[in-house]
Amino acid sequence: MVTIIDTVSNKADTVSKVVAKPRHPEKAHRPDNPIQRKPDWIRVKAPGSKAYKETLDIVRGNKLVTVCEEAGCPNMGECWSHKHASFMIMGEICTRACAFCNVSTGMPNALDPNEPENTGRAVAQMGLKHVVITSVDRDDLEDGGAQHFADVILAIRDASPETTIEVLTPDFLRKEGALETVVAAKPDVFNHNLETVPSNYLKVRPGARYFHSIRLLQRVKELDPTMFTKSGIMVGLGEERNEVLQLMDDLRVADVDFLTIGQYLQPSKKHHPVIKFVTPQEFKGYETIAYTKGFLMVSANPLTRSSHHAGEDFEKLKAARRAKLGQ
Repeated sequence: MVTIIDTVSNKADTVSKVVAKPRHPEKAHRPDNPIQRKPDWIRVKAPGSKAYKETLDIVRGNKLVTVCEEAGCPNMGECWSHKHASFMIMGEICTRACAFCNVSTGMPNALDPNEPENTGRAVAQMGLKHVVITSVDRDDLEDGGAQHFADVILAIRDASPETTIEVLTPDFLRKEGALETVVAAKPDVFNHNLETVPSNYLKVRPGARYFHSIRLLQRVKELDPTMFTKSGIMVGLGEERNEVLQLMDDLRVADVDFLTIGQYLQPSKKHHPVIKFVTPQEFKGYETIAYTKGFLMVSANPLTRSSHHAGEDFEKLKAARRAKLGQ
């Protein structure tokens, strides 16, 4: 018997033999980047509660994929213990190979026509007040998966009418009309992450274009001025402080409401290295500056992720808008 340690979850599984199948074969040619020891302020509890198991059973029973698992989110134990999960639609294989991402790259399978209904049912079974729906990049599809996003939104509305819906979409690069399809389905929050500052794009997010992503977020507000918009970045990838501040300005020009900033954590030796572990004090400084620039809501700390506490943050976001309008 051999014990294998998962580098993301740090869980040990005992198996009868070793299967030599790396999670990220597309990254095999990249040089090894040793994984640094995490500082004391980045510590999470291992999952294991009854509610965690119930969430897992609902996800598996509906044949769904979660970004919590695929991205190796450090908050998975906490969220699932409260029956909160973020669903990743359109499969678990991405058409891009971002240097920071723990999702596998390759040629995706065909879309599952039952996924919208299954997602709606899972949301209802979990009794979610707020749900986050994200996806892999599907550059292979004519619309980048926009209609599938819309179908999932409509299925959730049908199965759980009181649930508010947040989408975290790809950039729909060169997919004319895709953004309009998603916005027309009326999610409550439209999120698209910039991920990092523009100087890092060629090495960290080579398939994307920084100013296209800014324009995507700006276009959402043009299509529906009442829709909340949101974006997030990781720090610790080698960015300079002044670059982060300029990124904030770019997002405010696009009238983005909500900014998230979290610490980049390296999934494996083949991924981009952590250049710096940003201190909680530095995160607090970013939060203070972001509020002065006009964001309605800011979440900035080492364990911040786009969907972490998304439901609670949505309530705060609505309250902030009401306060701004004097209501």
